[in-house]
Amino acid sequence: MAIIHYQFEAIHPFYDGNGRTGRLLNVLFLVMNNKIDLPILYLSKYIINNKKEYYKLLRKCNEDIKNIEDFIVYMLKAIEETAVFTINFIKEVNNSYQTTCEQIHKKLPKIYRKELVDAIYFEFYTKNIYFQKYLDISRATATTYLKLLVKEGFLTEEKIGKEVIYKNISLLNLVKY
Repeated sequence: MAIIHYQFEAIHPFYDGNGRTGRLLNVLFLVMNNKIDLPILYLSKYIINNKKEYYKLLRKCNEDIKNIEDFIVYMLKAIEETAVFTINFIKEVNNSYQTTCEQIHKKLPKIYRKELVDAIYFEFYTKNIYFQKYLDISRATATTYLKLLVKEGFLTEEKIGKEVIYKNISLLNLVKY
């Protein structure tokens, strides 16, 4: 993967977007070679946070390909640190989900069901129409549920144009820097 990444960056085939494309190819390579099941490793974060070293190692490889070993070690470290971060993040999302299930069950027992929590954890935000379809409920029932979830502090609502979106507070807090 590291060698393919280096070769792609050395060729630099596009006018723009080579870095993003090269980083995407890393993850796709890992998926295609059954090293990971899903493309969930965000290697870009590591590379961007360590870009000085990244560019130094790429430059050293351009000067002498024998320096590729240092670049490979750098990429292995990127994979390792990103994998650890991702595993921990998944655990945090799962904990947040479980806590939300328990809290909704406690605070709103009349509307609680696992599918409701699934609906608010499907993405960072939802809309009335998504809620209706996901839970197979009427617009009025979806509105009632969403308002209750806002009132109890599980969601916030924001009007954007004519639409109202409902944001999952707990989930958004996990991705704040």
